[in-house]
Amino acid sequence: MLEIAGWKHLRSGKVRDLYTNDADHLLIVASDRISAFDFILPTEIPNKGVLLTQLSLFWFDFLKDIVPNHIISTDVPDVVSGRAVIVKPLKMFAIECVARGYITGSGWVEYQKSQSVCGILLPEGLKDGDKLPEPIFTPATKAEMGDHDENIDFVRATEIVGFAAAERLRELTLELYTRAHDYAATRGIILADTKFEFGIDDEGNICLGDEALTPDSSRFWDAQSRSSFDKQFVRDWLLNSGWDRESTPPELPDEVVAKTQERYNSAFTLLTGKAL
Repeated sequence: MLEIAGWKHLRSGKVRDLYTNDADHLLIVASDRISAFDFILPTEIPNKGVLLTQLSLFWFDFLKDIVPNHIISTDVPDVVSGRAVIVKPLKMFAIECVARGYITGSGWVEYQKSQSVCGILLPEGLKDGDKLPEPIFTPATKAEMGDHDENIDFVRATEIVGFAAAERLRELTLELYTRAHDYAATRGIILADTKFEFGIDDEGNICLGDEALTPDSSRFWDAQSRSSFDKQFVRDWLLNSGWDRESTPPELPDEVVAKTQERYNSAFTLLTGKAL
């Protein structure tokens, strides 16, 4: 684990490492690790952590009039420059807040079985990748490392976080998704779905935390070709590799690493108008 002067390591997630200091601030460091199917892959994607951090900062600023976020400063130690932020601690809600504007992924799997996603009945005859009549809120549980997130319905979400909180999180999730979706469309990108995480700060405000609208937490498609700008390329390779999705994942070939890096970089440039 990286030693950072003035900061004590708290824990590590699939992608991010968390530190704290004497002021009770948190330092979130985005690594170059990549996860898929709830496993950390043994191969890293170079510069991925910098891209995730900078893209999240873009979105936090873009969406700050809708909901405050946890950012305190980007003035971080040199050893993690560009890939870390200093944030205020939040009491995180124990659900992941997912918005879907298109039917695909686990939503498509569920729809094929029940014509619904997370208890929301959808029109008949949808095909994988179709746009939904309107965006839907499809929360999920937060799984421990190595376990699988579970899609849940709104009733179950209210049981976990309370009715008032669940209603507010649904409202925020759909408003953030709609704003980001409409902006991405002007950049030639379809935001098919995304995941947000929220928490409460010391003043009792709901804040957006973790990351925001990155290729790790969202599905980005080219508006013309429908090709992916996210880690779907990695998922597809793993599904075709013969891996059983239970044992240690295989190393990614150099070609998969390079193409994934290219897709992440393309998403960043198209969305922000800048290159890293």
